[in-house]
Amino acid sequence: MATHQHYLLFKPYGYLSQLSSNDLHQKRKKRFLAELYSWPDGIMPIGRLDEKSEGLLLMTTDGKLSDHINRNGIEKEYYALVDGVPTEAQLEQLSQGIEIGINGKKYRTKPCVVKILEASPALPDRGKKIRDARHGPTTWLSITIIEGKFRQVRKMTSAIDCPTLRLVRVRIGDLKLNAMQPGDVFVWDGEV
Repeated sequence: MATHQHYLLFKPYGYLSQLSSNDLHQKRKKRFLAELYSWPDGIMPIGRLDEKSEGLLLMTTDGKLSDHINRNGIEKEYYALVDGVPTEAQLEQLSQGIEIGINGKKYRTKPCVVKILEASPALPDRGKKIRDARHGPTTWLSITIIEGKFRQVRKMTSAIDCPTLRLVRVRIGDLKLNAMQPGDVFVWDGEV
C-alpha cells in the first residue's frame, strides 16, 4: 500500500493554486506553488484558491483524499473583507443561499454560516495595499461554506453589492490557519 504525503500550505496572495503551467505566457507572468517548497512527486492541491485569494490550502499525493474533501460537504471558512457594511437582510440572503453565475448558468448557493467579525482578524499583511478609508467603510465577514464553486465567496458578496476586497481561507474541516505565515508549509496527517 502506498504511503501518501500531506501538507498544509498558507498560499500567499499572487500565486496560482497549481505547481506549474505549460502556458508560456503564464510561465513568464505568474507565480506557482512549486516556488514555495520542494514538493514530492504526485502532489496536488485539494481544491483551489484564486490568484488574489490567500490562506489555507491542503496538498496531498492521495487523489482519493482530495476527492473525499471536495465532495463530502466539509466546511471551509473564509474571512472576507468586503466593501461597505452589509445589512442584516443582505447577511440573511447570503446565509440562506444566493443566486450567482457558474459557467454561464444561474446557480443558487447552499445555505452557509455568515457573521460580521467584531474586530479585524490578526492576519499577516498581504504585501499589496487594498485601499484606504477614504473610499468608504469596509467590513470583515466570516463565511463558512460546504461547497466550493469557482470564485464562489467573491460572487456571493458581489451579489449583495459588497464586493470582496481581500479573501483568506482560515479553516478546512478541523484544520486551521492559526499562526501560519504566507508561504509556510507543515506536514499534516491527512485527517480533516
